[in-house]
Amino acid sequence: MNNKLHSIRKAEGGFTLIELVLVIAILGILAVAALPSFINIVGNAETSARDGVVGGVRTGIANQRALNVAQGGAGTPPAVLDGAANGACGAANQCFTGVLQTPVEEGRWSKAGLAYTFTPTGGGAASTYTYVPATGAF
Repeated sequence: MNNKLHSIRKAEGGFTLIELVLVIAILGILAVAALPSFINIVGNAETSARDGVVGGVRTGIANQRALNVAQGGAGTPPAVLDGAANGACGAANQCFTGVLQTPVEEGRWSKAGLAYTFTPTGGGAASTYTYVPATGAF
């Protein structure tokens, strides 16, 4: 009887403390190995957002030139990219309305004359792009 009870208890055994500690240690090592991938994710997202807007503006300038040629013009680029006032771009001061279908309304972009500056919120260096109407360079 006692031997039968002992074999039932042994069959119901769970994980030992050492097994649990090993699993936790392995999970910790995996977390440390994956951490560098997530450290700069905000910076990478902001760089991609900036590059997307710059690429869109450059494409919009090229489209405006092509439309000018298609309508019998000389293919000159647009004189201005928008009618925004100097300062931060926002809902009331939309930037790039002349070349983008959806204008930029986020405060990371600002305008000073023909110069547009992107300032990342994650603490990186600001990037300034100057529009040259004579050549269409941005």
